[in-house]
Amino acid sequence: MADPSSYVYVIYIESTPETAWDALTDADLTAVYWGHSNVSDWRPGSRWEHVRTDGSGVADVVGTVVEADRPTRLVTTWAAPEDAERPDRHSRVTFDIRPHGDIVRLTVTHEDLNDEGELADVSAGWPAVLSNLKTLVETGSPLPQDPWLVPGH
Repeated sequence: MADPSSYVYVIYIESTPETAWDALTDADLTAVYWGHSNVSDWRPGSRWEHVRTDGSGVADVVGTVVEADRPTRLVTTWAAPEDAERPDRHSRVTFDIRPHGDIVRLTVTHEDLNDEGELADVSAGWPAVLSNLKTLVETGSPLPQDPWLVPGH
């Protein structure tokens, strides 16, 4: 039986590890396919923020860079801004980027989820975000509509 406090998603991308890394860490690229800019200097111990692209400057997720080994592994903590000072409320996301023949295998592990609601949110969110990332990297454009905004889904 799966651990309800963690979620794992694997996706294959026609890419290089460096390009996949940049798609996860470049604020301008994340803005294109995620609707948020991932902002940090990506050094271990540094803060990172998931900032809305609407010009408000609001960060919907904040955390710390735990590990950054370009282009193969990035580990960050995730928290709501109001829980930034409550480590017991932080989850952890690991991006493992591996060459897989001439393509890339990206494994996202989101663990230490606080409840079934968070598990449901990430179970719907990661496939949508990573599909949009894959499409952007492979074609130069994101999907024609954000998959998480489709009514009734």
